[in-house]
Amino acid sequence: MSFFKRKKDVKNQWGWFGNYDSWEALTSLSGGYEAASILDITKNALLKVKNGDAAYERDSVLFDKKIYPYAVISALLYAALECDNVLNVIDFGGSLGSTFYQVRDLIPTSVKLNWSVVEQENYVRCGQEMFEDDTLKFHFTVKESMAEKQANVLLLSSVVQYLPKPHEFLKEMITYGFQYIIIDRTAFTKNNQPDRLTLQIVPPEIYEARYPAWFLNEEIFLAHFKDYELKTEFASYVDGEQEMEIDGIKAGYDKGFFFVRKQVR
Repeated sequence: MSFFKRKKDVKNQWGWFGNYDSWEALTSLSGGYEAASILDITKNALLKVKNGDAAYERDSVLFDKKIYPYAVISALLYAALECDNVLNVIDFGGSLGSTFYQVRDLIPTSVKLNWSVVEQENYVRCGQEMFEDDTLKFHFTVKESMAEKQANVLLLSSVVQYLPKPHEFLKEMITYGFQYIIIDRTAFTKNNQPDRLTLQIVPPEIYEARYPAWFLNEEIFLAHFKDYELKTEFASYVDGEQEMEIDGIKAGYDKGFFFVRKQVR
């Protein structure tokens, strides 16, 4: 099919469009996620959160009142209780610590918290220079992070759908044997439709960007976790993500899951 071109009569110019066959071709058209401007906007926003000048940041947007992802926090507290109040979290695709800053004030001080963000090289270098401390660390790969400190929790928040090969990625993550896996704000197709690759166009008031984004088949997605017990599943806490439009039609949704590794008998 031809790549999406904006038309004058399209009411909503922002959101998700198309059904593409090639991630690489779509990336060459859209530019992907590596633009320095996105990092700069995110960095400046999170510095305000870090310095107490804003309540929290989501997708580089600042908010004056914090909205908590309670399902994620509950899963973290569950893991902490089962692990003698020790939480070693790998936050894959965690930007410059967005979720860390969002949840940290609801994690009791009695919990020993270690939070490792695994990200793109430019984010890691920025994070190490401007955000890293005794609790929050930044690493280039999961393997590097695990070598420094063995994690018991893997957090995947709004990231799997932005990877070129999400199923291969999930297969790799399973091999690490994380005791707990928390998945949040992940996009799925409605009505058991197959995986769908779309072009996401970000509203310019956030930043100017276009990039590839998957909507995944939930049943196929869940099949990766046969070694885990699904403790709970939950809708996205973000307004508008419980039902999402592709090409102007309600065809997707965001949701999350909390998995606990099954005991080996």
